[in-house]
Amino acid sequence: MTILKGRTQKFRRLALHIALLSAAATLLLLTACSEQTEQNSSAGEQPRTPIAAYEVVPRDLSRQLNLSATVQPRVVVNLNSRAQGMVSSIAVEESDYVTQGQRLAEFDVAEQQAELNRAQARAQEARLELERIRQLSDTQTIARAELERAEASYAAATAERDLWQTRLSFGVITAPTDGVITARYIQEGEAVEPREPLFVLAKMDELVILPGVSERDVRHLAVGQEVPVQLDALPDEIITGSIRRIFPAADAESRLIHVEVLLPSDSYERGVRPGFLARLPLIVDSRPDSLAVPAAAIGEDGSDRYVYQVIDDRLTRVIIQTGITRGQWTEVVDGIDAGAVVLATNPIDMRDGTRVRIVNWRG
Repeated sequence: MTILKGRTQKFRRLALHIALLSAAATLLLLTACSEQTEQNSSAGEQPRTPIAAYEVVPRDLSRQLNLSATVQPRVVVNLNSRAQGMVSSIAVEESDYVTQGQRLAEFDVAEQQAELNRAQARAQEARLELERIRQLSDTQTIARAELERAEASYAAATAERDLWQTRLSFGVITAPTDGVITARYIQEGEAVEPREPLFVLAKMDELVILPGVSERDVRHLAVGQEVPVQLDALPDEIITGSIRRIFPAADAESRLIHVEVLLPSDSYERGVRPGFLARLPLIVDSRPDSLAVPAAAIGEDGSDRYVYQVIDDRLTRVIIQTGITRGQWTEVVDGIDAGAVVLATNPIDMRDGTRVRIVNWRG
């Protein structure tokens, strides 16, 4: 029991000794800090405020519109029947490429041919009669009125002949231009009435896209402007189109103005087809190299706008002129140059001449 009591007293003395050493060390540290503070104060040195800074560099502040529309041929020709008859032959199918003047289909025109033969015979008869009357007129053995009637009869006969010749030509359907047959509505042996649809012909070397653009944005577009086109069907390829025309009026229902974007002439050969969905990241209000600062870094003092520029580790208030704002960035038109370092955060609590140290950079 006596031994245990002696050990307890020994531990108490050791703990007291450690506490005294710790208090002495703390007092020594406080004294050193106080002396350093007094030295800094006597030297007139301000503590430096930690800040986030931004280096002013050119940025692309252009605005991008993400539009979409389907690809379609610029020129589409609907071929309709101009005569009544039965389809005797068809020379083409959907997807066939045809050239101007190529025969596409024929009708049974036996009736028109018979009428043409009869009209030709009448015209021949009227011509012979006119020649006889003219010979008699030269000898003054016939009245002038007889000659005039013969001339009128011949003119009527030739007009009827030309009429049936035209109707006979309606029995042959030819391509009015180069293109691809995209639709066929007739079959061989089918009876066709006048103005009935026969074929649809599209020019595939002129594929276009017609997106609608807001009236606020269309003023930034111009004919000839290049437009990147992305197709869902061809995700690995970007096609460069150009604005061919801008429609003169907005759509009455959507209030959008259509812009016609023309694709390159070889787009069809590259796999582009009418009906494909196209996406157009269209650039409006182009500002590719604009000086900008974080919008949060700009302060207002009455009508003046300002930022704090960091010069020799001190803040210097600089009056600036601003332009447009795109997201978190505001364009600076005048007041600072590229390469300047400015305070990147709200300047309301800062003062001109404050000493700072940069601890963070805004990108």
